[in-house]
Formats: sequence, structure tokens, C-alpha cells
Amino acid sequence: MSASAGALSKEQLIARLAMASGSGDVSAGLRLLTSYVGASHFLLSRFDLVQESGLDFVVSSDWPFDLVRRLEPELASRYSRSSELEKCLSVLQPKFALLPDDAYVPDGVSRQYCSMTMSVGRTRLALQFLFPEDMILSPERLREIGLLAAYCVSLSTQKGQRTDRDCELTERELECLFWIAEGKTSDEIATILGISRNTINNYITSVMRKTATKTRSEAIAYAVRNNLV
Repeated sequence: MSASAGALSKEQLIARLAMASGSGDVSAGLRLLTSYVGASHFLLSRFDLVQESGLDFVVSSDWPFDLVRRLEPELASRYSRSSELEKCLSVLQPKFALLPDDAYVPDGVSRQYCSMTMSVGRTRLALQFLFPEDMILSPERLREIGLLAAYCVSLSTQKGQRTDRDCELTERELECLFWIAEGKTSDEIATILGISRNTINNYITSVMRKTATKTRSEAIAYAVRNNLV
């Protein structure tokens, strides 16, 4: 299916994408989009989680594992240097960068890679492509792919959501979990929600008890896996 995706019309692509994403398989949809745009490998990540340790920020990828691990500090550094305005203005704007010199890339693949950010609900995502050497990716088609990738993730998330969760979080607990995932402190969340710092900490403690997690980072990872933020 992916081998012929580049020759599909837009209508055919969307139909196949809806079928793949509707089954809850986001990877299948991303493989379609990768082939359609002329790239060779995809990496979809939670762009707002790359500052956390580990690889919990990876949503779906067919990049070599060692390459993802090597690129992690580069992504985290770029995220930390960006202002909120820059993050907003960069949505669906393709950017090209070079992989570190010591990073392994598969044979025939360019050391240059393309990155785009997008938003699905309250979640900020980044889609990175590796592509063959001497391949020129169309910025217009890349922006189109960014929109379709957000559509793909949205459909897959809806399909993958659990209708009977092991734990039920209150609206306030979900709000706190969302702002934790955004990197806010208890004091900052208290200011945003207009309640005391102690109350915020009580909500966070309740979240960790209900989700059987021990740290805020573990709670965020749980929330991502279970489509809570």
C-alpha cells in the first residue's frame, strides 16, 4: 500500500488515511503520508514532552532507534530555546536541519531532515521526515501532509480512547494534569486556575494515586499513553 502512495490522488489518499486511522493504527496512516510526500522515514513526537528524560515523547516512528536517541537532546534544546510565540508561528511551517555528524543514517538517506509542528486539541506534536539523498521535498505538499497528519492522529486518538478507564479523573484533576504536561509549576497552575497552591498539590497527589504513578513525569507519560492530555 505504501509503495504506491506517492501516485495516489488526494482523494484516494484521504480515503486510505481514514481507513487506516479509523482502525486506531496511527503508524499505518503515517507510512502512507511518508510515501505520499516522497520521504523515507517518519518520526511523530510529543513536542511538548521532549524536555522530559527518556523517549516517552515518541508517539510513532520507523527511524532507527539509535538515531532517535541521539536526536533527543537536539529536539529538547530547540524546544527550550523557542518562545511561546515562536512555537505558535512555527505550526505547519516546514523547517530543515542537519543531523549531528556522529548520528547514524541509513544508506541512501540524506543527513538533512524536515520537521513540522502541529496541534491536535491541546497536544503539540512534531513530525520529522528523513528522505532520500537528492530528493527535494515540496513545502506546499509538506504543509498539506502536516494537516493530514493532524487529522490522522485525531482519528486514531478518538478510536483508541478507552471508554471504561481503570481510573476516573475529575475535571479539575485533568486540568492540573494538562498544565503539568505544559511544564507549569504548582504555583503557576494555582495562578492560572485561581485556587491555592496546596489545593493544586492535593489534586496532583490524587492524580498520581489514581494512576498509580510516583512522579509528575510518570503521570504525564501515563496521561499521554491513555489520551488524557
